Amino acid sequence: MTFLNTYEEKVLREAEHWKFSMLKRPSKFQRTAKSLQLKLNEKIPAKVHRIITESIKKMVETTLVGSDFTTKKRDVSGLSFEEKEKRILELIPKYKKTAAVEGAGTGAGGLLLGAADFPLLLSIKMKCLFDIAATYGFDVKEKEERIYMLYIFHLAFCSDDHRTKLLEVVESWEEKKEELLELDWKAFQQEYRDYIDVVKMFQLMPGIGAVVGAYANYQLLDHLTKVAMNVYRFRILSSSQK
Repeated sequence: MTFLNTYEEKVLREAEHWKFSMLKRPSKFQRTAKSLQLKLNEKIPAKVHRIITESIKKMVETTLVGSDFTTKKRDVSGLSFEEKEKRILELIPKYKKTAAVEGAGTGAGGLLLGAADFPLLLSIKMKCLFDIAATYGFDVKEKEERIYMLYIFHLAFCSDDHRTKLLEVVESWEEKKEELLELDWKAFQQEYRDYIDVVKMFQLMPGIGAVVGAYANYQLLDHLTKVAMNVYRFRILSSSQK
């Protein structure tokens, strides 16, 4: 059994607080927003839906193969957990800024260019996840680590109904990963679409698309990185206590 230092105890408590907030019942506002989301989803042009679906499918396939997201394995063995997190916290703002600039550019370009934001943003998100995992010391060339990242991605952008199940998946990964290597592709792509469709609907609107696109992409990256860091905190620090 390994004892945690002060910093590790602090961030583990933060992760526990994050988990509690993730498991809270959605508010009335969130439930109303979900209902609105489903209605707005029906108004998005079929061509945009096809772009989204194909983008997500390609992202999943590429992640499993890894050709477009290759991240060099980093020698972080000599770094403390705190030093690894410091590096991660330094790289995250770069991804947020990139996502915001990309969202503003595509949001200002009208319907078709706005739709092009989906594959571009997916690529930024996945590259960010790869960098976070590698900095924590995981070998992102291993297929099981790539699948684990997809579960993190799914957790970040899933419905309330699936959140508890996905939290259990990422928490029990080391013990049950052989049973979890088959991702539920249908649920993965549909829930990601449902999560971001309302925001992206406004991004396609003339006049406000650039502002909405920049803000939305920044916030989506912020949310994903918080989920990823807390998931890895549990995985690394909880196991070190056993």
